[in-house]
Amino acid sequence: MLFRAHADGRFELDGKVLRCAIGKAGAISAKDKREGDGKSPVGVWAIREVWYRPDVYTQGPTTALPVRATRPEDGWCDAPGDPNYNRPVRLPYPASAERMWRDDAVYDLVVILGHNDDPPVPGMGSAIFMHLAREGYPGTEGCVALARADLEAVLAVAKPGDAVEIVG
Repeated sequence: MLFRAHADGRFELDGKVLRCAIGKAGAISAKDKREGDGKSPVGVWAIREVWYRPDVYTQGPTTALPVRATRPEDGWCDAPGDPNYNRPVRLPYPASAERMWRDDAVYDLVVILGHNDDPPVPGMGSAIFMHLAREGYPGTEGCVALARADLEAVLAVAKPGDAVEIVG
């Protein structure tokens, strides 16, 4: 299945249109995506894995996708010059890395998307996820964000091999 996230805030799921947020600076072609630009990369991105907070989802999320319980020491390297760029790392980490166990609820449920990961090209963007939206759906740093119930609905029908398309 192909899920579509549109720059105008629409997300397509089984013929229904949900609300989503994408990059606070809009969308950009994947070849022009740069680390820290606040833009979502246009393209089709394979769903790799789902990370979840085990203190929030005690039984794990309902999905056929591969899942992994997040730990407090989990991070995601966003330092273009580091050999682990756009890869999970253990915190504390000597280079810049995003904390995956957050105080807000945004990463209670995170879908790892296959953007710039095979292999990662330094500076072309890291940590492009599908995660929970903040109240009011403000733009993201480049991810796709959905309401909790909507992301849970996506995960309930998603299967290995599915992807998310970001449409500019």
